[in-house]
Amino acid sequence: MSDLLWYQYLLIGLVFSWSGFVRSGLGFGGAVLALPFMLLIHNEPLVFLPIIAIHLLIFSLWITYGPQFKEFVGLNRPSANKSPSAANEPTIDWPYLKKALAIMIIPKLVGVLGLLTLPANLMSGIIFAIVFVYAIGYTLNKPFKSNHPALDIIFLMLGGYVSGTSLIGAPLIVAVFATRVAKHQLRDTLFVLWFILVCIKMATFIAAGVDLQLIHQLWLLPCATLGHLIGMRFHQHMVEAETPLFYRVLGIVLIIISLFGLWNALT
Repeated sequence: MSDLLWYQYLLIGLVFSWSGFVRSGLGFGGAVLALPFMLLIHNEPLVFLPIIAIHLLIFSLWITYGPQFKEFVGLNRPSANKSPSAANEPTIDWPYLKKALAIMIIPKLVGVLGLLTLPANLMSGIIFAIVFVYAIGYTLNKPFKSNHPALDIIFLMLGGYVSGTSLIGAPLIVAVFATRVAKHQLRDTLFVLWFILVCIKMATFIAAGVDLQLIHQLWLLPCATLGHLIGMRFHQHMVEAETPLFYRVLGIVLIIISLFGLWNALT
């Protein structure tokens, strides 16, 4: 990534800020809603995926354990309205997490191997095609949903494979977890899952000798952190309001980007 022009670096910084904003604002989607823009700037998935993976590790720990750390050091007092039983209630559904991981692990490893062996243009085309399908769901306000055990397995296997190839399997995985995990446990359970899946991917990157782009972390991590802080500020408004217009506009933009990206990858 050292041969890019100054405005490309500027655009990449803005996209990583957008990624951090989406990740903390929506609770997921930092990769699926940012990777298409990154590939339009520089069509090399293996350049961006290690950076995204490290960001996921950092911000997953931040979101999952940040409040507990603040409470431990006395910076964040527990709410007076929260009963002692609610305070001690687990926020992670470990039994379902273990069950889902058992289903996803093999497709996840197959996806990682595909990422390391497939040509960059083909991998980019696959990523754009997946994002295009997601974007249609956002535009029609009909996101993926699962309400049958067999469909759960299919979605988890596909989500594990897509996560292995490009870290954008969240919509498929969330479709299952949202119906199988209690609402108060959903976010923390998902972030533990992201952390485990990204650790597998990072171990594969290191074993294969993939450049982790650690130098670029020095300036891209602050960009993502800025977006993360802004996203946390608007988290309640964006998630609780669930404005369909926001998702439709986002879906239309992603459809345009995906079609352009597919054309670019094919030509």
